[in-house]
Amino acid sequence: MMFVGEIITADSANGTGIRVSLFVSGCTNRCKGCFQPQTWDFEYGRPYTQEIEDMVINELSKSYYDGLTVLGGEPFEQSNQRGLLDLIRRVKKELPDRNIWMFTGFTYDKDLVPGGCRYIECTDEILDSIDILVDGRFVEELKNISLVFRGSENQRIIDMKKTRATGSIVLSPLMDRR
Repeated sequence: MMFVGEIITADSANGTGIRVSLFVSGCTNRCKGCFQPQTWDFEYGRPYTQEIEDMVINELSKSYYDGLTVLGGEPFEQSNQRGLLDLIRRVKKELPDRNIWMFTGFTYDKDLVPGGCRYIECTDEILDSIDILVDGRFVEELKNISLVFRGSENQRIIDMKKTRATGSIVLSPLMDRR
């Protein structure tokens, strides 16, 4: 069962435009200097329920939202991927004009591919459904507060639509913003 640590509505810090941000619980990366170490605990917050999912969809349906951001904790922990799949499917079906961002401490081309440590039966469907993936562990020694949507220099903002279409990583132009 997936747990949710926090839901932020009308958020402008975790992606472009106005967003609903869902912080899932549980993270095995445990990065030194993490800004949310309480979310490492897989049972932090409250259980993710149908009521929470319905609330997120209802909130996201308001006209001023650009999209959904999923972060944590760690969305690509195996139990969280399975827990998020229905929500992602619903957003794509019911609110197709909303974009989806996900933040992960795992690396797209190493950990989220077949044979990777966080690749499971639903990983490809999630990756095919999202618009932006911010990947890479937070590295305290590479911390840079001037970066947009990233905490450390090693992290990447990946355009997932172009990446999945071409088979090669395509970085978002947001990488150049400060």
